[in-house]
Amino acid sequence: MAYTDDAVKAKLSSLNETQESIVSVAQWIMFHRRHADRTCAIWLERMRETTVNKRLTLIYLANEVVQQSKARRKDDFLVAFSPVIAEATATAYKGATNDVQEKIRRTVEVWTQRRIFDKPIQEAVEGRIMELDKSRSGKKTGLLGGSLFSGGGSNTTPAPSELQPLIPLQTALSKANATSSPALSTANTEYDKLTDADKPTPSPPVYAARLSALLKSLSSAEAAVAESIKTRQDLINGLEDFLATNRAALEKEQSQLFTTTERRETIEKKKRQVEDAIMSGKSATETLSPTADGTSHVNGRTTSSAEPERPQVEELTPPPTESLTPTHSPKVAAVQDPLTSTNFLEENDSQALEHLPTGPSPQPQTSPPVYPETLPAPQRSSFDPRYGASSSSDPRYGASSPAKKRKLDAEFEGFGEEAMAGLDDDVAELLRADSGGVV
Repeated sequence: MAYTDDAVKAKLSSLNETQESIVSVAQWIMFHRRHADRTCAIWLERMRETTVNKRLTLIYLANEVVQQSKARRKDDFLVAFSPVIAEATATAYKGATNDVQEKIRRTVEVWTQRRIFDKPIQEAVEGRIMELDKSRSGKKTGLLGGSLFSGGGSNTTPAPSELQPLIPLQTALSKANATSSPALSTANTEYDKLTDADKPTPSPPVYAARLSALLKSLSSAEAAVAESIKTRQDLINGLEDFLATNRAALEKEQSQLFTTTERRETIEKKKRQVEDAIMSGKSATETLSPTADGTSHVNGRTTSSAEPERPQVEELTPPPTESLTPTHSPKVAAVQDPLTSTNFLEENDSQALEHLPTGPSPQPQTSPPVYPETLPAPQRSSFDPRYGASSSSDPRYGASSPAKKRKLDAEFEGFGEEAMAGLDDDVAELLRADSGGVV
């Protein structure tokens, strides 16, 4: 089907709430996206003329078209719907039942979450719905139990108080654009048709009627555009006032920053001075003002800045041994080893030599051991190391007496021969030689 105004109106008239019908009409409209402005203008006219129950279907159709265009990155219908979507949504919302209004809020929430429209357009749609809610008998209904614009079911946040004066201006501009854009699109289309040189000129009465209609359309478009310019100028003035207020606040903050920085630097300098005074042993309240003579005035008293003398303290190192020796003590002569020094007697004091004994050096006296009378005295061996190599040679016991030897010979007479009887001749000869011929 070729694109004409009657074809668009026929499609919109046959539209119902089923998904198949909405998708079919949306595809046909998107196929003729070159006529997006004209299609949106006819859609808005249909929104105004149709019944309340039919308006929700037209909202669903617009939702399908804009979301598909956003997904396919085709901005024709997004640009075409932006000027009229706020007015169309308000028209569908006004006078609808609570159920229909709830569905329209849900659709607007989807636009906000998926960022279908630009933020000013989205805010304009929400602002129109909010105004209608306020105009009702004090009852404010929101999306899913909360207000659509209070964050209960939407990602939008309340505007700051500084921006509140700009919201009505932006809302008025959105309304003016929604009115001027379709009127301008209609006037341009009729003008192109009537001034097309390829088409034959109609009869004078018909031609005069068409010119009259075109003049009316142009006048409406002119008024709508003039209103849009006025509202936009008001918004610009509000933005300039807002900008001027922020510039004044900026200058004030810059002055505060300069003052604060200067104070911080001053305090840092004083802090370093106090720290230096603490390190030098002075109090933080002392005011150091050195004079030409090297003195300082501290709390009204004059003090010298020269370093005081160090106190005398006892050294921890012990004094040398010579300092502990009495002053009149006799000198101790150096002792030399007599075995290594040949002039030992000559080097000593002559007075000490006079007191030395002149006789032979006494031998140490060693008394024999005393044993109890009940125990026999031990026999001394000739090889006992305690008595030397031989006991007979020990001067402490003297030489063996002949009487004692004869007594021993008498007692053991005949003992040698009997003892030697069973021995070998060589062993007996060795024993005799060892005993000196006694055996």
